[in-house]
Amino acid sequence: MIDLHIHSIYSDDGELTPTQLVSRCAEEGISIAAITDHNCIRGCREGEMAGGKHSVKVIPGIEIDCVWEKINFHLLGYGINWMGEDFVRIEENIASQSVEASKEMLARTRKLGFAVTEDDMRSVSEHSYRKDRWTGEMFGEVILRKEEYRTHPLLEVYRPGGRRGDNPYVNFYWDFYSQGRPCHVAIRFPGMEDMIDVIHRNDGMAVLAHPGANLRGKEEKLTDILALGIDGVEVFSSYHTQEQTEYFYNSTKKAGLGMTCGSDFHGKTKPAVKIGQICDKNRWDRDDIEREVCRFLQPCIGLQLKNI
Repeated sequence: MIDLHIHSIYSDDGELTPTQLVSRCAEEGISIAAITDHNCIRGCREGEMAGGKHSVKVIPGIEIDCVWEKINFHLLGYGINWMGEDFVRIEENIASQSVEASKEMLARTRKLGFAVTEDDMRSVSEHSYRKDRWTGEMFGEVILRKEEYRTHPLLEVYRPGGRRGDNPYVNFYWDFYSQGRPCHVAIRFPGMEDMIDVIHRNDGMAVLAHPGANLRGKEEKLTDILALGIDGVEVFSSYHTQEQTEYFYNSTKKAGLGMTCGSDFHGKTKPAVKIGQICDKNRWDRDDIEREVCRFLQPCIGLQLKNI
């Protein structure tokens, strides 16, 4: 089994260490994995070392926030030379902006009527790699845990059994903190084309992550993105509906590009997303998917297909 999109504690919203992630992969029968932390490559070395101990091939990776046509996207880099200075600069750029952005997010959360304090936020970020950076998921966790908001009508949809209750924290982020939402605070992300160049310059392959999550209602824009020089698309994702998967599969094939699969596992932030969760089993044959993915990523994987 393969999962090419998982997050460790080096992502602001990740829960497990790289070693714990690889151990979980081994338990679930995953033989090839990629730790793709947000704008950070600090888990690559630990992940590779843990992979050797658990017989899991761990591909060095990263997930970079970027922008194209004023829309925020995530770009995956696989097989990168993670020791390159480019990735240090990417991390420092995002980190320097995120501290002030977190404080502004707190102010906007209060304007919604939720009495959230800095101490509240520190209580959920104390085990994070960067304790002074708060995500929309963290705000969701704090607010949904507060007893005084247990029956708040705005929060009913995120409770167990609610229509947004499967992944309450990340759904809270999408509804209130993502681009265009009331608590969103803009960060100056680098351009997608520049990040494609960075990944290529560092010997990697550039793949557009979960386009269904970022192009909601604008899926037709994928055609223009495919012409920017990316190598592939994360067609099979826990985010995508069957219809979206069909569309991205056909578009990617038509463009002659590769495709990948990934769960986007984070841990408690997305409890409904499990490691290895990549597709609708009733529609797609997992073995066929993984053979196609392996052929595309052969330069990164470094294994013969017969050994996978």
